[in-house]
Amino acid sequence: MRRFMCSLLLVIAGCGGTPSAPSSASAPTAPADSTPRGSDSGGAIALTDDFGGRQLFPADNWWNQDISTAPVDPQSDAYINFIGRTRGAHPDFGPPPYGIPYAGVSGGQARIPIAFVDYGDESDSGFRGENGYPVPDAARSQPNFIEGGVAGGGTSGDRHLLLVDRDRWVLFELFAARWNASRSRWEAGSGAVFDLSSNTRRPEGWTSADAAGLAILPGLVRYDEAMRGPVRHAFRVTVRSTNGYVWPASHRAGSTTGALPMGARLRLRSSKDVSRYPAYVQNIFRAMQVYGLIVADNGSDMYVTGSMDSRWNNAELNPSFAALTAADFEVIRLGWR
Repeated sequence: MRRFMCSLLLVIAGCGGTPSAPSSASAPTAPADSTPRGSDSGGAIALTDDFGGRQLFPADNWWNQDISTAPVDPQSDAYINFIGRTRGAHPDFGPPPYGIPYAGVSGGQARIPIAFVDYGDESDSGFRGENGYPVPDAARSQPNFIEGGVAGGGTSGDRHLLLVDRDRWVLFELFAARWNASRSRWEAGSGAVFDLSSNTRRPEGWTSADAAGLAILPGLVRYDEAMRGPVRHAFRVTVRSTNGYVWPASHRAGSTTGALPMGARLRLRSSKDVSRYPAYVQNIFRAMQVYGLIVADNGSDMYVTGSMDSRWNNAELNPSFAALTAADFEVIRLGWR
């Protein structure tokens, strides 16, 4: 299971069998798929939606919290040593099938019941009494709605499916999503629904669509944000092993002595000069200095998660990220808020 075993897949992927972007990838010429698609209810579906530049979650949410002056944890050096001081960072995103896709839907998008096959007792059936998730019919037959790029999800990898109801401002996230044609139903390992206007955490001890019990979408490196200017939120990062959890996480996925807990924050040192990188990469790295990285899952060390988007240029991203090593980061005081 991903929450305990994805550290075994380090060579293959950042986590769960989804391949990381190849170091030799060149920039595709095709634009990102943001073409509106008709839904059964007449609403519009937009892949790689920028939500009109609207911030996900309130300004004082943990994803949006400025940690540039937060105190360093007394065990920061030990945690960095556990990762390996020379370990380079890696962009765990790129053109399809790399990275995690997401889509915006209208408030009229039909809600589809989800059969939770692993963590049903820690999953949300819907939002405020309305059963189901707004999964478009197109996700059954078209690729790139679900992480991994397989239409309908397939059977391998983490298969995250992220959907935002733009009208109600609600985020729906599924882990291990798949269309089970033989049973004519959507299935998932777990699922969580987040009111994007609220700072409500998951119940203590609960997972979400992510091992740490956090929302995934607000922690993605997104193309539209990086190109627009300063990025004003933290990013999701994985490490090979974890040990318990601290705020803002709500769920543990390991107990390895010496490892960081879920919810821990790494901050790129302010002394790190990022001025030599392309402007959009500078925006990403400066966000790491101000908002940091939040440990959200077990996977490859220092793999920073981003959106699946055909506009990413991994020929620029991979060497830029690799120039950042774990030693360029510090761990802020665990559970600081």
